[in-house]
Order: sequence, then structure tokens, then C-alpha cells
Amino acid sequence: RKESYVGPWLPEPLLTAPDVAEDVALADSISMAMLLVLETLAPVERAVFVLREVFDLAYEEIAEAVGKSPAAVRQLAYRARGHVAARRPRGCASPAQTRAALHAFQQAVETGELQSLLDILAPDVVALSDGGGVRHALLRPVVGADKVARLLAGGWWKRQAPRSLEPVEINGGPALLVRVDGQVDGVLAVSVENGYVTGAYHVRNPDKLSHMAHETAISR
Repeated sequence: RKESYVGPWLPEPLLTAPDVAEDVALADSISMAMLLVLETLAPVERAVFVLREVFDLAYEEIAEAVGKSPAAVRQLAYRARGHVAARRPRGCASPAQTRAALHAFQQAVETGELQSLLDILAPDVVALSDGGGVRHALLRPVVGADKVARLLAGGWWKRQAPRSLEPVEINGGPALLVRVDGQVDGVLAVSVENGYVTGAYHVRNPDKLSHMAHETAISR
């Protein structure tokens, strides 16, 4: 129950195949940033939005699935689209642009160079960390390039060694798999807009890392 969750809540990361990113709509719908937006919808609104916008089901089919009339489903879909449009990331980057930004981000994090981090972070970047009350993590969001850069440069998440960062595809987009002594310790995903990192999502909750051993097949 998230109302009693310790610290920020992040979606469970899924290790996905590189070709998932080629389906832009599908990749966008399962990205960390989008899943956080969808989490703000009511459960039925979320179901209607995904079934309509991602799977392109007819309103009549959705109505049968959620136990509503087609007219009610149309209204739910309209409200959900408006809600998502107001909150979804703007100016999302292509997979290639995201990989380039992630590579620069990785180098800056590994070296701890403050200026390098400031160069890649958006002014209003948000850092979220999910330890689920089990692993060390941020207890609240950190907002702003200066604060996030100092946090990363100071090694807020580097509590153990040896540590490695491995580029992988998470939820349809480039991310970093964090290992400590060869064991999976967490996932660091980012959202990128206009070449800058606007969101950094660090999942350490061990209950959410069960899908890191094998790719999860995802398709429409």
C-alpha cells in the first residue's frame, strides 16, 4: 500500500529488448516517466487510457472489459488524455539522443565532476530514489540541477564498492544497471528532453529488481 510506503515510489523496472524502443508509442507508454504520470490516474481511467491509446481497442471492447457503458468509457478516455497531456514529458528525445545523454550522464556520475553533471542536467531536473524502506535511498524528491549535481557528485548512492554501471534497456529506453560485487544492486533510469536529463529514477527496492535477470517480452 503506497500510503504507507517509505520514501518515493517508483514503478518496477523491466529489462527489455532494444527493439522495444523502435515502437515509439509502446516505449513511451512503459517508460518510467510515463508510468509515474499514469500512477496519478484513477485505476479505471488508467486502464481505459492504456487499452485505448496503447492497444487501440474499440470503446465497445473497453466498455466490456471495465464494466462501463461505451459513452462512459469515451468520457473517461477524454479525461485521461487531458490529464496525461498536462503532465507527460515535453520534447522527448529519440533513443539515440537518450543514449548520448545517458552516456554523458554515466561519465559524469562515475567521475563525480560537478560541472560535467551541471552540463547534462536540466535546470528543473528531479531525482527520485526508491529503496522501499529496505535499502538506503532518498526519502524525498530532490529538485534542481545544482542540488541533484551535488548529490551525485557527493556519491549519495555510492555506499558500497566495487560498483559498476552497465548500460541496458529498461522499460523501453536506455538506463544503467548498478552492480555491487557483481550482484544487481539497483537500476538508474533517466528521462531526457532536448538533450538534458530531466528525471533520474534510482530503484533499489530488492522486491522490484526480480526482472533484471532476463528480458521481459513486451509487445502490443
